[in-house]
Amino acid sequence: MLVIHILIALSSLVFSGITFLVPTLKKLYFSYTLVGLTIVSGTYLIISKPAHMLTVCFEGLLYIGVVSIALLFANKKLAKQV
Repeated sequence: MLVIHILIALSSLVFSGITFLVPTLKKLYFSYTLVGLTIVSGTYLIISKPAHMLTVCFEGLLYIGVVSIALLFANKKLAKQV
C-alpha cells in the first residue's frame, strides 16, 4: 500500500505542476481527484501503521500546501482565460 500511496502522491505533484503551467478544467478536476486519493491512502496508512505519525503528518501537510498553492494559481489562470 505504501508504494501505491507514493506513486499517487508523486503523480499528483507532477500533474498539479502540469495543471499549473497549462490549466484546463479537466486537468484541474483530475488533480483534485489525485489529491483526494493521496489523502485517503495516507489516512489509511496512518491508521494501519501509526508509528511515525508526527513525521507523516508534517510531510502530508507540506504536500497539501504545495499542491494546494499550485492548484489555486492554476484555478486563477483558468478563470482569467474564460
